[in-house]
Amino acid sequence: MENFALIAIAIIVGYALQKFKIFPEETSIILNKYIIYISLPAIILLQVPKLTFSFDVLIPTIIAWLVMGISALIVLFFSKIFSWSKEITGSLLLVSILTNSSIMGIPIIELYLGEEALPYVLIYDQLGTFLALAAYGTFITAYYSTSGNIKPRVIVQKILTFPSFIALVIALLLLGQSFPPIITDVLTKFANTLVPVALVAVGLQLQFKLPKDDLLPLSIGLLIKLVLAPFIAFGICIIFDWYNLAGKTSIFEAGMAPMITAGAVASMANLAPRLSTAIVGYGIIFSFITTYILSLIIL
Repeated sequence: MENFALIAIAIIVGYALQKFKIFPEETSIILNKYIIYISLPAIILLQVPKLTFSFDVLIPTIIAWLVMGISALIVLFFSKIFSWSKEITGSLLLVSILTNSSIMGIPIIELYLGEEALPYVLIYDQLGTFLALAAYGTFITAYYSTSGNIKPRVIVQKILTFPSFIALVIALLLLGQSFPPIITDVLTKFANTLVPVALVAVGLQLQFKLPKDDLLPLSIGLLIKLVLAPFIAFGICIIFDWYNLAGKTSIFEAGMAPMITAGAVASMANLAPRLSTAIVGYGIIFSFITTYILSLIIL
């Protein structure tokens, strides 16, 4: 319940700050940059070195990457059909693909599947969503935020200099290692700021009245994230006979709201910031309904 309360209160606070014009208009941009350059690298450095690889982690990991890959192809299909701009396509390739696997995932899955499902939540989050944010998210940001003629050298340079990628490389080099307590404590304090800061930034940018041009990509983005993604995961579980606790956990994870940090990354990269924020905000609200319906289908 604490996670739900934090989500609601932080978004409301951000929305109130926006409506009463208490902070400058560029505040959300500053907060998003803080997330990308400080909070997110801190989490990567703190969590990735703890990962251990074994057969038990394969099911949630495979499902996570297959769902993201297939969902990305669906986004590209709709982008071609409706001739979306690079900014809109890049936005949906982030916020309609990356899932809120821990902040929303942990309390919701514990509610429906019980505490025994939480290890699979962490596997899906760490080896699926988390690594995708650092690697896939960096590539999408670099590729779709580049205007004009796209040169491979420019894309590679953007990826190599993106804070989360640098942190990921360092973290992978430190697998199995632990930081001294003082460094761990500092990283933890910075990492803990990500969620409230990101949610306030969502509130600062949230618009309930959107231009008509945003309604179609918003609707399709939410459809992919909240409806198609969990049914893709469901199909994978049926095909490979993974309809066990790990599989059911992965289905729920696939159907969670869009990742808050993905919205921050999209906004910072100027990938349709208004649309990105709307998909995250509305996705959080609608996900409470869609995950309940999902529970009636798979349980």
